[in-house]
Amino acid sequence: MTDERTRLLRMLAQQSFRIAETRLSAGGVSDYYIDCRTTTLCAEGGRLAGLLLLDLLQQTKLELRAVGGMTLGADPVVSNITAASAWRAAMDGHVTTMDGFLVRKEAKAYGAGRRIEGFCEPGTPVAIVDDACTTGASIVKAIRAAQEAEMRVVAVACLVERQEVDGRQVVEAAAPGAPFLSVFSGEEVRAQYLELAALAARA
Repeated sequence: MTDERTRLLRMLAQQSFRIAETRLSAGGVSDYYIDCRTTTLCAEGGRLAGLLLLDLLQQTKLELRAVGGMTLGADPVVSNITAASAWRAAMDGHVTTMDGFLVRKEAKAYGAGRRIEGFCEPGTPVAIVDDACTTGASIVKAIRAAQEAEMRVVAVACLVERQEVDGRQVVEAAAPGAPFLSVFSGEEVRAQYLELAALAARA
């Protein structure tokens, strides 16, 4: 697991992180930009993200039935976690698979008119996941949609928690009692980026 974590951290630093002034959705300004999708949408980055987030969720010992999140950032994360759970279940018959669901910004105006695509069973324990958490706004939207569908949100997880604004507090207020987990902090990704840049400069 340590090697997988190290590889994914390096990929995020190389592919997703940039030093650049960026305006945050909460109104503040950050001195860096991170777009996790450039990592989670590549084959190896997506595989590693799915495995590491699955490990994080399984460490809670919660019996999760599904994982879901807001489209678009959560799409590759949800898909790779569910695929990782199926792979683990095939290797170990005692592991339970997790299905996935995606939350639209608005319900479809045609067809079945759903806002949630995929798994949606009232009363079931689920986790909300995302690639990154800054303000927590997209995660909270997914939490509320799942709650409105009468699913029980018992955990929240993201790949990178920026820790620059009160995103964690906002998420925890929306899902009281649900652990909020992250694989990396934004500062970890920054430190890896600077380390790799220093190594490249000395080469």
